[in-house]
Amino acid sequence: MTDQLPPQPTTPPPPAEPPSVPALPSPAKRPVRPLTAGLLGLAIGAAIVGAAWAVTAENGPGDPGTFTLEGTFELTEGATSDDNGGCMGTGGYDDIREGTGVTVYGAGGDVIATGAIQNPDFSGLTCTFDVKVEDVPKGEKFYKVEVSHRGTLQLTAQEAQSGQFAGSLG
Repeated sequence: MTDQLPPQPTTPPPPAEPPSVPALPSPAKRPVRPLTAGLLGLAIGAAIVGAAWAVTAENGPGDPGTFTLEGTFELTEGATSDDNGGCMGTGGYDDIREGTGVTVYGAGGDVIATGAIQNPDFSGLTCTFDVKVEDVPKGEKFYKVEVSHRGTLQLTAQEAQSGQFAGSLG
């Protein structure tokens, strides 16, 4: 055996800096085409107008999603004239007078609008009132209407929206 090692292969020393990669040229920015700019402006404008319409339609008067329920209510028993040329109920009907509450219920039984009877008119032994309940939401299959606490009368959506409510008590 010898004390000599066989010659070792020599490796070149590492480079001081890694080789540089040439930078890629940045893509040239294209100007926005007039047609593209016009369509983008149109879309943004339509979105702004649509949002404004949605806000005002929801909060403005004459909401297309509501109607005014109208009709008449007659008290045929216990009616008497009052000092102002109108009329009101007496005895067990003393809750019936101008301003008595009218409640409108939806098909699910929930209260959806309230109003009052008004414009009393005494004729013979009958007291007739106008019924007017504003802002009743459309879209119910049927409506139930109650004057005071006297029970409900059911109307179809068509009857309710066309002013065909007619109730009586007595």
